[in-house]
Amino acid sequence: MEQKRWVMLENNPDVMNQLATKLGLSSDLQFYDVYSLDIPELLADIPRPALALLVIIPLTPAWDRSRKAEDADKEPYTGSGPDEPVIWFKQTIGHACGSIGLLHSVINGPAVDFIKRDSDLAAIRSLAIPLDMTKRAEMLYHSEPFEFAHKSVEQAGDSAADPTGEREGGHFVSFVKSGGKLWELEGSRMGPLERGSLADHEDVLSPRALDMGIKRIINLNAEGGGEDLLFSCIALARRS
Repeated sequence: MEQKRWVMLENNPDVMNQLATKLGLSSDLQFYDVYSLDIPELLADIPRPALALLVIIPLTPAWDRSRKAEDADKEPYTGSGPDEPVIWFKQTIGHACGSIGLLHSVINGPAVDFIKRDSDLAAIRSLAIPLDMTKRAEMLYHSEPFEFAHKSVEQAGDSAADPTGEREGGHFVSFVKSGGKLWELEGSRMGPLERGSLADHEDVLSPRALDMGIKRIINLNAEGGGEDLLFSCIALARRS
């Protein structure tokens, strides 16, 4: 059977807000553009705490080497059940990285409290919890509501979607705070990645979280002699 391949989504608040709403996230939360990781005035428009940071970033040679080294000795992920610190999905649908990044952002951490009861999002989360990595990926692969929601926003955004599904793009990575830890979640890795501890008052846009998360990737590229990165960040927070 030929693998499903969807149209890659654009990482902007309009697209992801539409997708989150379609799946069943409360309108009390929304995504905001992150225009700077360093300038307080540009971060001030985002209500705090920020519950998730969704990033699309190109796979540079330095980051690729780091990923391969980090994943080389990892065993297949075995997490499942109600005590799993975060719910992570292995990506098996081509170009579904944006939708899976959205899922990682809204079904983990404090955002869970904003999932509407009896929604598709609540059902996907409930079904995923007891499943192992393989069965969880199969469940999502065959989820008609998930596919319908993705396809409903394929043409949204500022750039034209490529109907062949071959538009070049980067990797979608979600950073969430759960259990006092910063987690890096990406469907093409070996499992969820714990990046370090955060204090009660620190969210995913706090200096420490940024240093352990997106800035770690940026610094890998800089230290490897790469060019300036073009990437996009949006943050999930309460509606202002």
